Amino acid sequence: MSASVAHLTNDLILSSVPSETHLTSYSTSASSNRSKESLRSLFVSLSPPLTPNRISDAIQALQSYDSGHAQGAGVRALDEEDANLRDAIIGRLMAGLYASALDTFLSEASDAETEAEWWADVERSRLSVGYHLVQTLPSRLVNLAQNVLRVLNSQNRSFTPSILTISSLRNILDEKNTGRPNALSASLFPHLHTHPHLLPLSQLTVNLRPFSLSSRPSENHVFSAVSRIQATISDVFHHLLAIITFPIELTRQECNLKRRELERVRDARAEALGELTSQRDALADALHHQSEVSVDERGSFLQTLNQIIAGQTDEDLTQIGPEPSILEALTMTSAHVLPLHISQHKDHLRSQSLTRPSRLTLLWPRLVLLPPLTLLLVREAIASQDSLIAMAQDALATVKGFWRGWLVEPIADIVKTVRTGGDQGMIVQKESIDADLQSLERMALSLAKDKLGYGEAQLQELTLKLRTGDLTPILQIYEQDIRSPFKSAVGGTLLRSVFVQVQKAKVDIDQALAGIDKLLKSQELTFAFVGVAPALAIVYVSAGSLRALWSGGRGKGRYGGRKRQTAAWLAMRRIERLLVSQPHSAASATRAGISPLTSGLLLLSVSSLRKYAETSLPARSRLREGFLEDVGDLEDPGLGRDEKIRVVQRMWRSWGSALGWDKGGGSIDRAH
Repeated sequence: MSASVAHLTNDLILSSVPSETHLTSYSTSASSNRSKESLRSLFVSLSPPLTPNRISDAIQALQSYDSGHAQGAGVRALDEEDANLRDAIIGRLMAGLYASALDTFLSEASDAETEAEWWADVERSRLSVGYHLVQTLPSRLVNLAQNVLRVLNSQNRSFTPSILTISSLRNILDEKNTGRPNALSASLFPHLHTHPHLLPLSQLTVNLRPFSLSSRPSENHVFSAVSRIQATISDVFHHLLAIITFPIELTRQECNLKRRELERVRDARAEALGELTSQRDALADALHHQSEVSVDERGSFLQTLNQIIAGQTDEDLTQIGPEPSILEALTMTSAHVLPLHISQHKDHLRSQSLTRPSRLTLLWPRLVLLPPLTLLLVREAIASQDSLIAMAQDALATVKGFWRGWLVEPIADIVKTVRTGGDQGMIVQKESIDADLQSLERMALSLAKDKLGYGEAQLQELTLKLRTGDLTPILQIYEQDIRSPFKSAVGGTLLRSVFVQVQKAKVDIDQALAGIDKLLKSQELTFAFVGVAPALAIVYVSAGSLRALWSGGRGKGRYGGRKRQTAAWLAMRRIERLLVSQPHSAASATRAGISPLTSGLLLLSVSSLRKYAETSLPARSRLREGFLEDVGDLEDPGLGRDEKIRVVQRMWRSWGSALGWDKGGGSIDRAH
């Protein structure tokens, strides 16, 4: 049973209970105790969900109880406890039949809508229509052969190979269907039997323009002849194109007619579903009243229920004989009216071929084409196995190189950098800088001691200046030496002072490189992550694509996946559209301001939302509980049109961002 139907009817089934005082009283008679126990066990067994078989068994058990009581007790009436138990059982049976009727019409409307959407998907694309024609071609040829053989048998004619021409087949079928042309097309496309006006005869006619050349051709005559030739070729081309597209157009018409008929069936079942929903309050009143009035209310409800199921009105029914009892009315509904409706519905779908073809019909082109194609591919693979093996090895080596050189090693370097803390230099080592600085100090101190005659105190002071980069005494020596450069170069200290400055420049360069080294060291993690980021991005995108392909193929994912979110979005859009612009219905609107057709279509869409919530949203979560509360408000027949519009607006506002509805359901499939 549908979850929406259970939500609407479970409380009605459970509401039919006898009072506790009656349940706890006992009679002194052993037979009376046995009858009460049988009634109690029957009452306890009628807990939701009530299937049609359980309802039928319970009605038979109650009939057996009544007949046994009448034979054993004579005219003795039921005591108060038996009467209340029997009344509660009848109430539960009524609610169970009401739930079965709701579930039947909801299931029929849902199946009709599903099949109509399938035919709409086929009709939407010429390629799909052409493929559907190929899929159904064997069944169409079988139908044609059956019609030809039937005509031949009726005419006592034998089958000959000469009959297998188009003209012969047309003549044979036209003889059987006098006054109905195009019988051959109608045998291949059965919808032409009921809709012969849809056959586009103009597409099969061609009017070739005759042309002739005069004995003395002139320039105008030649031009006119060329024009006529071009026009004739164009007519022939259009005629051939019409012949090619003619079967596809007929197939598209067939899909269109089946879709429209299924939509009509869906609307009819939805309208009956809306009328059944409007009777919920009447059933609740009949179940709650514990008086003489409840008998009339229950009888009236069962009569209305039978009328809705049978698709009849008050004028269609004429009461012959005495009015049946409640139990007889229950038996009629359970054993005759509802099964008859189900049988008629199935017969209508089967006779009109409204359902999609069988799986064998849909799969036979693949079953026929896949084995030779697979064999051909295997032969090609075996013939070029060396190149395929080399290609596979190259691909494997590429993947391994990418994994090791662009992911594993860079990530290992990042971990190593974090672990070592960046003590080792990248451009210049700390020991090299210290050695150059110490060499500069020794050279400067030696020159100052030899040239300037510094003592220990002055040498220590000069050491401190050198460590801060101050070479003033050395520069003074250099300034004195360059006054007489040749003399100082040969016998003085000019070369020593120059070498000291060269060493100072080397130390400055080392210190500059150390600064650059420190800057690079501070950004080493940034450079490492930038280097590995493209590889991580490639892995992330590839893994996401594989995950989407895997989860999309199984219909899973966050909140049911993209397809189910899109289906829920479409259901919400359909609900709002139904509430804003109600479809035309012959029946009047209910007290909530919603016509039965709109109410049934709403329940059909809302049931898909409830199914989505119960199967795709996280269990025991606030999201699911809140969503189901809003769905319950939409299912409530007591709420009016304006209140339900506000509920829809609340659902758009509350769940639009979480479920991806603000982006059109995540992504609208092209098929929709």
